Amino acid sequence: MAHGIAPFNALYTFVITAKHLNLTNAAKELFVTQGAVSRQIATLESYLGFKVFTRHARGLYLTPKGEALLPDIEKAFGQIKLTTEKAMKPTGEIRFKAPSCPMRWLVPKLLAFQKAYPDIHVALTTTHDHGINFANEDFDIGLVYDKNRIENDYSIKLYDEFISPVIAADKVESGVLPDLSKHTLVHPTKDHTDWNIWLNAKGIAEFDFVNNQYFDTMEMAISAAIQGFGIAIADVNLVQEDLKANRLVQPFPLKVKTGASYYLVLNDKLDKFEVQSRLVNWLSSEALVL
Repeated sequence: MAHGIAPFNALYTFVITAKHLNLTNAAKELFVTQGAVSRQIATLESYLGFKVFTRHARGLYLTPKGEALLPDIEKAFGQIKLTTEKAMKPTGEIRFKAPSCPMRWLVPKLLAFQKAYPDIHVALTTTHDHGINFANEDFDIGLVYDKNRIENDYSIKLYDEFISPVIAADKVESGVLPDLSKHTLVHPTKDHTDWNIWLNAKGIAEFDFVNNQYFDTMEMAISAAIQGFGIAIADVNLVQEDLKANRLVQPFPLKVKTGASYYLVLNDKLDKFEVQSRLVNWLSSEALVL
């Protein structure tokens, strides 16, 4: 009776040879010589105390005992493969800070990421702050809104901000440009900066902001427009799904680049960059180019 651990290489050679029932083809898959395959089979048979193959003119046949042994050995190697593949998958938690403004863009993409990588947990913290300081903030990645950031290995641009008015579909007649003076203008800045940028690009140097409403974030301004509160100036990247679903319409074709962009910024002291890079690559590939 054999003692000790079963010869692993011989067992694997047995599985591959049983698949081909041909020493030459088995040797090709294993990248060894035909003689090496024969020696491994002989080693296994010596360990087991019985033959697993019989030779015939056209090749090999499994013996009854070899045929009985094969399914469990195949299953064992299959489990080893699954276990090692699982071990190789990146796991862990990503501490992610993002401003509340781009949540309409970000959240659906994070949900899709979690489905694709269920072993990676994204701990999302939202804030009104548009920047990040890794020296005193405990995050791995930040989504920042900036006009002057330089792209490098730790700062990846997602998309440029383009703004244009949007309004609830039922508040404007199809094909008719709305009269801005007859609508409440909704905006996310107290000084009407975004509206002024767009109006100036349209050639309107002065505008009387009599009917207007300021909201704390662009997300809130967009939500107000969807509910029919007025016509909002919005980053068109953030309302793509609302436009597709006809919750909003973009009545004016003009969209204006503000000079600001959204960036993914990585902590340069990351100790698990492979995990973080999965999220970076995912969001980068999902970014819109307008």
